[in-house]
Amino acid sequence: MPSSSHSTMEDTSVSDGSDNRTPLLLERRQQLTDALAQSPYDLVLYIERALVYSELAYPDLAAGDAYRALLLTDEVRDEDFEYHQQATEALERYLSSPPPAILRHGNLSNGSWAAVDANGSNGSNGCNGCNGCNGSNGSNGSNGSAPSGSQPLHELAALASTRCYKILSLSLLLIGCLRSACNFCTRGLAAAPGDKDLLETKGYIEKIARQRLGKPADAEINVNDLPDRGKVRREVYPWNTHDPDRFSDESLSRLNQQLQVIAPKCEVRVAALPVLLDAESETDGYDIIPTCNQLGLFAKEDIAPGEMVLKEYSLLTANNRLKESTCDACGSELPPLKAGSQAVSCEECHDTVFCDEYCYQQAMEFYHPAVCDKDIDSVARDPDPREIDESLYVLLLARLLAISVQTDTHPLDVDHIKYIWGDFIPSRANDIDLSPNAGPPPEWTLPFSFRYSIEMPLHILEKMDIDIYASLANHDVWVFNTAYAKFRGTASSRQNPRDGRPDVAAVHPFWCLANHDCNPNVTWEWGGRMEMWARERRVVGDAPGGIRAGEEILNHYCDINLPVQKRREWAAGALGGWCMCRRCRDESGMSGKTDVEMEGA
Repeated sequence: MPSSSHSTMEDTSVSDGSDNRTPLLLERRQQLTDALAQSPYDLVLYIERALVYSELAYPDLAAGDAYRALLLTDEVRDEDFEYHQQATEALERYLSSPPPAILRHGNLSNGSWAAVDANGSNGSNGCNGCNGCNGSNGSNGSNGSAPSGSQPLHELAALASTRCYKILSLSLLLIGCLRSACNFCTRGLAAAPGDKDLLETKGYIEKIARQRLGKPADAEINVNDLPDRGKVRREVYPWNTHDPDRFSDESLSRLNQQLQVIAPKCEVRVAALPVLLDAESETDGYDIIPTCNQLGLFAKEDIAPGEMVLKEYSLLTANNRLKESTCDACGSELPPLKAGSQAVSCEECHDTVFCDEYCYQQAMEFYHPAVCDKDIDSVARDPDPREIDESLYVLLLARLLAISVQTDTHPLDVDHIKYIWGDFIPSRANDIDLSPNAGPPPEWTLPFSFRYSIEMPLHILEKMDIDIYASLANHDVWVFNTAYAKFRGTASSRQNPRDGRPDVAAVHPFWCLANHDCNPNVTWEWGGRMEMWARERRVVGDAPGGIRAGEEILNHYCDINLPVQKRREWAAGALGGWCMCRRCRDESGMSGKTDVEMEGA
């Protein structure tokens, strides 16, 4: 149901007269979330919640809600669209004079709706287009023919779309996604040419763009040259009830019960790990450094050098090559067919091939019916070399969503990721201090782009015939972010031998419970099954391998032959901070800062 007051953060409805409004804002966010569960096609509620997210310093989540609201304005204005009736009925409740307070903002508040055509329409608000969707993403770019008497409703939808453009362009600017911010700002100005807020945001975008590109103040800006990736908060959100107490007896018991099948000589226990830092620190030379608790794998018995430690199967895999001979389920290379034999494939979509009957049965039970014959294969395949990593992450998300839908489980409750830690920090450490004497803002660490974090996940859901509005609880942007944070620290990838590009990735939940160390006591290989065995020799000092009972299993997530600076730069991108293992601290003290060339994460 719509809010009774239509109040927003521009009003004083959530102010308690103090500087700390966070509890009240979180309460308001929950009220709006509950309202959206009852009225999922109410674009005004999405705009209201976007403004709350802005106040809470979640510009990425604000952009997600504003984009859903923007798509709903198209639904209102085209009676041929799938959710036209629901979106229209939800917006009709706001046909009052004056319009809702959240739409009466800036120079639109005088009721002058420039650039609105005779039907109250200002053009399509659909997506910018992603692989395989032809720019539609739920909108075909037309506004259809307006039914009689719909002009006031279309005018209200046009007013709402302009507000969405404001939120999207400013939020994406704050994140650092300048190209997407510029695109939405340009589209907003095409709809409302004189809008003061959009013109101001356009000026900010151009100023920051020239700084980022190293151009003079009067230089022309080509939108295609603008960077489109930024960083957002990496945390367990205050409202996230799906991440379990990973250290509880119940969690440990469940994990160890599952572990016995794949790693009978190991157990899951709580481990003390060095805290990742933002950069080099004098603590590199300390014998005792700050630690935090995480889950880890430990040997219950002695494990000999070369002995198998773990053998794990996972369905959470991704392949970004459009035509490759890999198993759809486990990601392994398909064996050559013998004369007269046939590949194991889906009877409905024959292009989906599996390496054996086991993978076929697992796929049918846990994910494939949710994507069968839905053209998901056209999404994020054969990507631009600069977007290879992002394509694999979004395809891992697509597989997670398919498992979630097929098993009727919330994505964050799927066993493949439920107990994985995403190197989160407390929410309060990400908060922006708005007081006059505040220091610099915090360094957010989760990579983000509009295309891969909002647009493409929603497009994948639409291809799966999922209602992206009614399923908001399972498919909110914060859910995508949480999954991405877990993937980035734990997914393994395999390079194509022909060109060395990563083309297959997977998440193995027990393999990644073995914590990273640059002097590991195990090594691994993934070829359908993740196999991990005790090293014959250690990296540091060529010490003997093997693992004693009670010792922690020390894994490696990066190329441990890299110099310390490159290993730490990798960790900053994947794990959210510089590696502080004993080897990195020792080598950092021994090496000069000019020994290696800095490389971005």
